Amino acid sequence: MDPEKTAPFELGRGEDACLLLHGFTGSPWDVRPLGEALAARGLYVRAPQLPGHCSTPEALLGVCHRDWEGAALQALLSLRDYRRVFVAGLSMGALLALKLAVDCPERVHGLALIAPAVRFKGPHMWLLKRLRHHRLLERVKPWVYKTGTDLSDPTVLAQAPILSAFPSARLQDMWTLQDAVMEALPRVRCPSLVAVAEQDHVVDPEGGRVLARGLTASPRVRFISLKEGFHIIPRDKGGPLLASEVGSFFDRLRERTTRAEDLQPGSRRPAAG
Repeated sequence: MDPEKTAPFELGRGEDACLLLHGFTGSPWDVRPLGEALAARGLYVRAPQLPGHCSTPEALLGVCHRDWEGAALQALLSLRDYRRVFVAGLSMGALLALKLAVDCPERVHGLALIAPAVRFKGPHMWLLKRLRHHRLLERVKPWVYKTGTDLSDPTVLAQAPILSAFPSARLQDMWTLQDAVMEALPRVRCPSLVAVAEQDHVVDPEGGRVLARGLTASPRVRFISLKEGFHIIPRDKGGPLLASEVGSFFDRLRERTTRAEDLQPGSRRPAAG
């Protein structure tokens, strides 16, 4: 993968921050347009590389879901000096974002869950998950080869950095994350936005609807379904609408928190007139 395209990034400045998490076999490149839009709204944005990603297929041999969870947690803790911290994640990044909201509820003030990978698409993947304890896939097909990524825009697709293969063993980690997140959904207590692409070829959009319904303790849940674009929503045709929706959602949370702080006893309110 092109190291310049896939590099981690930091954008913007402000009192509030957003942690942006990319997906499985992806890179910060996938979410950069969203990061740029949020930075333009006055957020500091950080997008790290997850362990084993953004280099070679072999790099994924030595990591597992615990490494991804640990890296996401460290990135969140690095933002401790900001007034409010939001977390936005694409695909597997959305699962990691949910884990952070459950494990660190005092640090995550809002979520944007983009094409959350709670269900892979197609009966083939459903069957493999059902048979995962036999590790059949790992024995028969130790590597999964990729020739592209799920983007509808041909111009963007031609520019996309693509990891040529990944160890099929890492699907075990994805399934573990899926199960852990679905079990933990009722413990998510921050406002959440869930966005899916109707034409996603990687994850089942219905899984996003199930996830949104499972956020029973969240004080506010917004669900949007985008008609344009495929799985890598921030880079695809639905990206501008997604950025607008996520930005507005976070803006409302920021304004609401500021008003609540202004009304606290002893707080200094702005003068009228």
